[in-house]
Amino acid sequence: MKRIEVVAAIMIKGRQVFATQRGYGRWQGWWEFPGGKIEAGECPQEALKREIREELDAEIEVGELLETVEWDYPDFHLTMHCFICTLLSESMHLNEHEAATWLGRETLNSVKWLPADEGLIQNIRKIL
Repeated sequence: MKRIEVVAAIMIKGRQVFATQRGYGRWQGWWEFPGGKIEAGECPQEALKREIREELDAEIEVGELLETVEWDYPDFHLTMHCFICTLLSESMHLNEHEAATWLGRETLNSVKWLPADEGLIQNIRKIL
């Protein structure tokens, strides 16, 4: 089975977490935490900063690793390193996503999460 290693930004502001809605591909319309593939020679933190710049035109500070998720999708195995992050400015632009929102503890289940991201919700609820 093909293996893909990615990073995800768990961006916390106050008592909310940032989520994005996929704008392309098989999982279009589903919600996720922004991020993407680690390129050759990158450490996970560098990859995450680059991905957030590309996807959101935003800068982040990467903090501690919250969790590494291992998930089997039908076509590949995903390893997703999820870091707690802080947005360094309020300015963002959606370059790849259909929508984005800040979700609180009460609204975390109001969107249709990608399966691998859904597994993070309980941990995130604890820190909000």
